Amino acid sequence: MSTQSTGPTPYDGLPDESGANGPDPRAAVGPDGPADPPGTGAPAVDPEDARQQVVQVAIRSQRTTRDMVVSLLVLLVPIALLVGFGRVFLGADTPTEVDAAPALQRARAANAFPVSEPTGLGDGWRTVRADFRQGDTGATLRIGYLGPDGGGLQLVQSSVAAEELLPAELTAAGQPQGTVEIGGRAWQRYTARPGERALVLLEPGRTVIVVGQTPEEELRRLAASLG
Repeated sequence: MSTQSTGPTPYDGLPDESGANGPDPRAAVGPDGPADPPGTGAPAVDPEDARQQVVQVAIRSQRTTRDMVVSLLVLLVPIALLVGFGRVFLGADTPTEVDAAPALQRARAANAFPVSEPTGLGDGWRTVRADFRQGDTGATLRIGYLGPDGGGLQLVQSSVAAEELLPAELTAAGQPQGTVEIGGRAWQRYTARPGERALVLLEPGRTVIVVGQTPEEELRRLAASLG
């Protein structure tokens, strides 16, 4: 008896349930979803290991900060010792005194105005600046002092017109505050920069200013020393 060929069926080509054509992909799906492929799962983290890592990072940070502080101290200590040595033994904080004689001589040689030289101020007064300059509008002699209390004063003698000189030396806000007699001459009190006070003597051909951050008694003493 001959066997008739029925031809391909609709079920030909489907995977065999026995696994002849390879594993059934549905077998990899469990009740909780697809399983992770072998070797791809995240390793479990030991809490103690994590804590130790944090501790080690903190220790390294503390060491770094400590090392920076130690390095700064190594640099700053010698500098502080040098500064202290300079102040104590070399007088580094003491302003350098200057000789006002050359500036006074140049001012007298220019003959731009009568030049007055302070006399009899005493040992507590130190000359720290002396300068004479001539310009288009006149000549000016400036001598800077440190008074006995350590405050700075400046003596200005100039042939520059008072209306130009006073705003430049005392600021535009400088205003007269009354008159005081010193050495037989009438000086005017003036306001000046914050913390400063001034005495002004107006004469024909010359204006004299005594200004500084110092008590008025020292301003008067410097003014009186001009004779």
